[in-house]
Amino acid sequence: MDIFITLPGIGGSGRDHWQTLWEAADGRFHRFAPSSWDSPDLDDWIAALDAAVAASPVPPVLVAHSLACLLVAHWQVLSRREVRGAMLVAVPDPEGPAFPPQARSFARPPETPFRFPGLIVASSNDPYAGAGHVRARSMQWGTRLVELGELGHINAGSGIGNWPKGMALLETFLEETAPVPS
Repeated sequence: MDIFITLPGIGGSGRDHWQTLWEAADGRFHRFAPSSWDSPDLDDWIAALDAAVAASPVPPVLVAHSLACLLVAHWQVLSRREVRGAMLVAVPDPEGPAFPPQARSFARPPETPFRFPGLIVASSNDPYAGAGHVRARSMQWGTRLVELGELGHINAGSGIGNWPKGMALLETFLEETAPVPS
């Protein structure tokens, strides 16, 4: 059975965010628990992610949104814990004008290729990152990239509800990363 760790961005995902809706609909989705959603501290978030992965009975799939995408990039060079893969939605540009100042500790994410399969899902009109930035991150991290068109920050404000297209992308990603039977 697959286990998913949802990693919301700054502020956490509200009740109408697709991550929250996925958690409510499917008991395989478990939210990680940093000390603060509103005053994010990279070291604290890394520790919370590491604890969540350690508590999983099988290597989990990380499902990150926004700031948490940068968390995954930082975490994966520091931890040796095994994950099946990571779906990164709406990767922000920490050098961009809209990047929240309280999240500065997440800036300068490693450019190291991920040691596990990754998928970046992006919107062409995300106010937190331009297409060029997202494409560069995909190349640096060695992830597949899916560009969906105009969906803003791919959050509750995008009007996508429980985001069935996102769930379909996650299911395809799972199929692509399925362990090969020996």
